[in-house]
Amino acid sequence: MNAPLRVGIVGGGLMGSGIAETVAAAGHDVRVHEPIADARAASLARIVASTQRALAAGKLDAQSQKELLERIEYVDDLAGLADRELVIEAVLEDLTVKLDVFDRLQAHVSAQALLASNTSSIPIATLAGELEAPERMIGLHFFSPAPVMRLVEVVPGLDTSEQTLAAARSFVASLGKTAITSPDRAGFVVNMLLVPYLVAAVRMLEEGFATREDIDSAMVLGCGHPMGPLTLCDFIGLDVVCAVCDSLFEEFRRADFAAPPLLRRMCSAGRLGRKSGRGFYEY
Repeated sequence: MNAPLRVGIVGGGLMGSGIAETVAAAGHDVRVHEPIADARAASLARIVASTQRALAAGKLDAQSQKELLERIEYVDDLAGLADRELVIEAVLEDLTVKLDVFDRLQAHVSAQALLASNTSSIPIATLAGELEAPERMIGLHFFSPAPVMRLVEVVPGLDTSEQTLAAARSFVASLGKTAITSPDRAGFVVNMLLVPYLVAAVRMLEEGFATREDIDSAMVLGCGHPMGPLTLCDFIGLDVVCAVCDSLFEEFRRADFAAPPLLRRMCSAGRLGRKSGRGFYEY
């Protein structure tokens, strides 16, 4: 995959926008499917703001920014992805929603197109079960913010072909990112390690063991982490953290993966972190 690819992104949210920017920055042609007009406008605004920050920091020049933005277009119908060689799903971390996307998507893309999911926890074999050709399905788990984070987890399912895996790893390399291949288990590599840590921090706060500030300061100043676990939960989105907890607990039935009651209550109250203006902290 050395030549520029025609890449489709399904979903114009935070992750979809970041992936679109990342892929366009690498020289690929990007088409984002987002059916809601306001969401399309918000996605483009996020990408413009992100590239403006890169411009201000000297990481991008004006001509490169212009060309990057010109490589991104939006469509409101999945039929607009018909000519894509690779389509990456980046919608809500909800199994029902994702299964519906892949069920409808395969009716519009070519039989040669590779299909990928940006899921952070749902087994790829489960999603591939919707496809007539599961060998072309793979997980490409980007991390937020996608233009900055250097890792992509590449997750082959039970039926993923060696050709699909090789093509996916080549694509990740074309983005200037590092690919690690993960077994197809809920949570993959990163979230299997990360989620028990985040859950422990939430439980510590819930039990009154320490304040949110002390918990976060302990890990930043004592362990050298760039941000504390509660700040990280807010950054990821509490609803996403809860969804990953549910996927892990469903697969492994381990108590250290179970979402704490406080996390569920905050999600129910709409306190989702940075994206809603309030989580463990106020924004």
